[in-house]
Amino acid sequence: MSSILITGGSGFIGRHFCRQAEQLGYQLCVLTRKPEAAAARLPTSVRLIQGLSELDADYAPEVILNLAGEPLADGRWTQRRKQRFYDSRINLTDRLYEFFAERKRKPALVISGSAIGYYGPSDVPVDEYSNAVNGFSHQLCKTWEQSAKRFEAIGSRVCYLRTGIVLGEEGALARMLPPFKLALGGPIGTGKQGMSWIHIEDMVGAILHCINTPEISGPVNATAPNPVSNAEFSVSLGAALERPAVLPMPGFMVKLLFGEMGEELLLQGQFVLPKKLLASDYLFQYSDLEKALQQIVAA
Repeated sequence: MSSILITGGSGFIGRHFCRQAEQLGYQLCVLTRKPEAAAARLPTSVRLIQGLSELDADYAPEVILNLAGEPLADGRWTQRRKQRFYDSRINLTDRLYEFFAERKRKPALVISGSAIGYYGPSDVPVDEYSNAVNGFSHQLCKTWEQSAKRFEAIGSRVCYLRTGIVLGEEGALARMLPPFKLALGGPIGTGKQGMSWIHIEDMVGAILHCINTPEISGPVNATAPNPVSNAEFSVSLGAALERPAVLPMPGFMVKLLFGEMGEELLLQGQFVLPKKLLASDYLFQYSDLEKALQQIVAA
C-alpha cells in the first residue's frame, strides 16, 4: 500500500507517523483545519487539504488513518465539551464514510482511532475480547467505533486502535514531567488504578503493523504488554528523573479540580493487554516501562 489519507496528522501521534511513513515511501495526504500550522510540524512532501472536496475525482487512498479528535484530558467535561468530543470524532468519521461510499474506488483499509477507555474501569487484565463497563468514555469510544465500522459495508478492512497512554515528548507525560522534576509528583488517589501505556515509537509501529498485516481487523489494543499501576508508574518516572515520587494527590482533590474527567481518566484505570498485536508477532521496541521512560527523559 502506498497512499494514506490522515486526519489528525499534525497531532502528537500523527506527526510521528508521518515522519516514519514518509521515510518508508508512503504518499501522504493530511486533512487539517490549520494547514499553516500543520506545515510547520510535518514533512514538506505531505499534501495538506482543508476539505475532502479538494481531492481529485480519481484520488483513492489505499489507507485512511483517522486520528482526529478533541483531547479528553484538557479540562473538565462540560456538556459543551462532551458534544465537541463527539463532533470531532463521530461526525468527522461519518463524513469520511459518506464521501468515500460515493467514490468508485474505496479504501482498502481504515484505521480509526479509539481508546482503552472503551473498557471502562477494571482491576483485572483485559484484552480485545473482554467485556466493557459502561461510562462516558466507553460510550464515546463505542459510538466512534460503530461509525468507522460502516466502512466494512463498502469492502474496507477496519481496525479500531484502542490506544493507551502514549509516552513521548508530548501528551500526558509532558504534563506530568514538571511536578515530578520538582520532586512534587506521586500517586493519584489510591495509586492502584491501572495505567496502560505505549511508547510513541511502538504506537507508530503498531499502526504500520496493522497496515502490513491483512489478517488483523476489529479492535486492536495499542498498549505495551506490561501495564502497571499508577503507583508503579510514579515510582518509575521518579527513578528516571532521579527524583522522589512520594507526594500523592488525594482522590477528593482530583474530583474537586477535574470532576467527571478526573474520576474516569485519573482515578480509574485498566490493565490492558495487546493480545492481537502479540498474536500477530508484533515485536515491541519498548515493553519495559523503565526503559521507555529513560529513553524519553534522556532524549
